[in-house]
Amino acid sequence: MIEQPEQAVFWNFSPIPNIEESNFNKVLERFYGLGIKGLTKENIQNSLDGRLKDCALPVVVTIKLGTIDQSYIPGIADVKAHIKSLKGRNSYTVETIDHMVKHMDKEQVRYVSFEDLNTRGLTGARNGQSNSKEDTWGIYAYNKGVHFEEKDESFETTRGGSHGIGKIASNAASDLHLMYFANCDEKQEKHLGGTVQLIEHEFEGQCYRSSGYFAKVEQHEGQSKFYPYENEFREVFQKNERGLKIIIPFLRKEFDDENEIIKTICDNFFVSILQGNLEVHVNDHQLTKDTIHTFLGNPRYYEQTLQDMKKVFTPLYFKTYLEQEPKSITVNNGEMDFEFQLYFTYNEAIPKGRVGIVRTIGMKIEDFKVKANATKPFNAVLIGGLKEDKYLKSLENESHTEISSEHIKDAKLKARATRFINNLSKEIAKIIDDEMRKNNPTDEEMDTGDLIYLMESQFKSDLEKAMGSVKIKNGKSILKATTNSQKEKKDKGDQQGTVKTEKTEVKRVPKKTQVGNQSDLDETDEAKETYRVNPNTVERVIIQNTEYLQFLFTANEEMKKVKDCNIMMRIIDGTGEEFEESFSLTENYLQIVDVLKGASCKVTDNKITGVSVQKGLIKLKLNVHQNYNDALKFIYYVEV
Repeated sequence: MIEQPEQAVFWNFSPIPNIEESNFNKVLERFYGLGIKGLTKENIQNSLDGRLKDCALPVVVTIKLGTIDQSYIPGIADVKAHIKSLKGRNSYTVETIDHMVKHMDKEQVRYVSFEDLNTRGLTGARNGQSNSKEDTWGIYAYNKGVHFEEKDESFETTRGGSHGIGKIASNAASDLHLMYFANCDEKQEKHLGGTVQLIEHEFEGQCYRSSGYFAKVEQHEGQSKFYPYENEFREVFQKNERGLKIIIPFLRKEFDDENEIIKTICDNFFVSILQGNLEVHVNDHQLTKDTIHTFLGNPRYYEQTLQDMKKVFTPLYFKTYLEQEPKSITVNNGEMDFEFQLYFTYNEAIPKGRVGIVRTIGMKIEDFKVKANATKPFNAVLIGGLKEDKYLKSLENESHTEISSEHIKDAKLKARATRFINNLSKEIAKIIDDEMRKNNPTDEEMDTGDLIYLMESQFKSDLEKAMGSVKIKNGKSILKATTNSQKEKKDKGDQQGTVKTEKTEVKRVPKKTQVGNQSDLDETDEAKETYRVNPNTVERVIIQNTEYLQFLFTANEEMKKVKDCNIMMRIIDGTGEEFEESFSLTENYLQIVDVLKGASCKVTDNKITGVSVQKGLIKLKLNVHQNYNDALKFIYYVEV
């Protein structure tokens, strides 16, 4: 057993003239919200960033969860003394301080440690608080918000870190906001440092900053500087091979979860592990390129039924990445093109379509939702090169969980980022549409009459259940209906076997929100009103370059008296939002034929006008433009 060296004060805080800031660092709360997933991802990403450049061996990260005696924790008495002096000035700080005090006297303390191998470790520990760009010890230990940058630009591009605030993630995982880091550099010199994040406070008559450091204070040329201790502490805090070891004592209960650690590793680093660049050992479990499939195939960690994979997609990504040949796609941001490789799987059994965006380091950024395609049956993995990696890095948020334009301040760069993300959706949507066509082939010729007849027969049955009554005002051809759509839906809280009906109304659009130019309506359609059509009354089929539309109001006696109407279309997205001005009939349809009348329809003010209605039935045949996007969804309005 190694005894702790005698030292009057292990932990030091920088003195200040008075207290100005009374809150805890807000980044602590952000990383606390990310939980064990954020902590694990941040520390493994840091280890990958510290990999040896010319080493062919994988980065090995060993994660241990365990219990230690509080007396083993270096300098813990100093930390507890400072915590006792804290005074909360708002409800949040009072609650946090009470939590610290409640947990700081435990004799047995849970901890987690992250130790890496085949990494460089930190450099310049002997220089202490040098403020040199070359001394990574000084940057990591004493400088928040600073990210060390490699001289080799290509190596720097592939590194995950960029914001320099991830180092505080470890403090957020401790009940006392306490963490240590043990370093062994290329000269086999071993040092131990640490940080604690409190609030500005007064201790023994002196005011101090919020951050405390496990460090010695020495004077040089009239200035005080922090220096680390030679590592002669207990085994948990030792690091004997080149690399870095993070130790977090007083581990929060909600972070003490071995299963979540393993899942986080698989979810975020499956590409890096499969490429042989990373191995992670979690207690007695080893995640390597040869074993990772056993974790992905274990129901203890992952849902195994394909139809139920609606929130976590890692087993799908894993299979897609291994089994599919990548497709090349180009995404433009308005300034330049970016080339990506897309591994793509189409399977009708997949319930949710997601794209795993992966950096070249092998770390997944997010489960990207392709606009208007989130429920399509596909799975994909997207990886670019160095140029693409550099751009994705600029779009990442601080916790590396999303690409976004929201954090970009420059208006021009923000607009380019938004365009890039939109274009990424468009390019992948094209591939999804192509795959759907391939997997749903049509014959060269089809008897559409029979098709529509079958649709009509089926629809009549549905319509009888769906349509309600229609009321006509005296002398006016006005459809004013309240339709009860008998949509059967199981109520989980009801007794088994019972069903609950759900009402769906066909609503009249008030005059002030009617589609089209109001003045035109007043002049030419004085007696007409506009009604939103229940989607259940519309059948739509697209065969090659022809779209067939059928409106069935045949169960409605009053609607059967209507002889003609106008029809309007609005695009609707997956959230139900309508886009009134986004779709032009003339730009998307070459010809619109009224099948019942046997004549072409006119388009006026983006409305199909004079459409015949025969006993409540409307049939249209629309020849689409070659650039027509058949993935669009519409809501229809009828003007009578």
